Amino acid sequence: MNSTATAPAHGPLPSGSDGPAGEGRIGPRANLRHIGALVRRNLLQIKQDPESMFDVLLMPVIFTLLFVYVFGGAISGKGNQDAYVNYVIPGLMAMMGVNIAMAVGTGVNDDLKKGVMDRFRAMPIARSSVLVAKIVVEVGRMLVAMTVLLGMGFLLGLEIRTSPLELLAAMGLSMVFGASLMWIFILLGLSLPTAQAVQGMAMIVLMPLQFGSSIFAPPSTMPDWLETFTEYNPLSNLADAARALINGGSFGDSVWMTLGWAALITAVTAPLAVARFRRKT
Repeated sequence: MNSTATAPAHGPLPSGSDGPAGEGRIGPRANLRHIGALVRRNLLQIKQDPESMFDVLLMPVIFTLLFVYVFGGAISGKGNQDAYVNYVIPGLMAMMGVNIAMAVGTGVNDDLKKGVMDRFRAMPIARSSVLVAKIVVEVGRMLVAMTVLLGMGFLLGLEIRTSPLELLAAMGLSMVFGASLMWIFILLGLSLPTAQAVQGMAMIVLMPLQFGSSIFAPPSTMPDWLETFTEYNPLSNLADAARALINGGSFGDSVWMTLGWAALITAVTAPLAVARFRRKT
């Protein structure tokens, strides 16, 4: 789909804005308008290409059925998969955010190759607004994926043993952490040569983090060295926090650790991603 009309590469810019060399003069209100316009552009792209939503609609269904009926019997006993549902669904909420965050990096890399980012370069907008708009849209996609995931969970017997408010808190926590991971994958998308390289690097990093965590199985069943690794794994903190918010019980430091990880990841990688984007465009 064609992007919205771009400003000419040369010539005067609108009052109160700046060009590529001086985006620091763009005020917060103008920046919000730019983000809103770019969010609309990205949503229109999804409308024109509805197949791009297949991952958020089908991935939760496939993962839920796969893990409940493959791992559920091994962990909870054959024929007792229902008991596993309340364990794995909160963990899969963490996994949804990670997988959708990975797709952001490949999308950014693809936009660079197609010259879309060069069009944005000619526009009097803040460079950061292009990346923030992508994250806003992907957080919306993440919300859709988690809604489908919970719907599948309810069909398989998921019980909310706390309250709807705490369920929403679990969803919000997963989306906050997922949004922080998007900055990592945006940075990879801007740094690596191809979308395949981004995806390959992401899988190398994510596979150990996902399976070496408490997402799918209790760490107490793991060897001592792996159990120690899971204790420091941020995905374990997120899965444990979501599990406590949905099933009840004490979540200890899991919520605060997850928020701390999200803040640290964003603080480190967001400026690097924006700086890299400026250099690339």
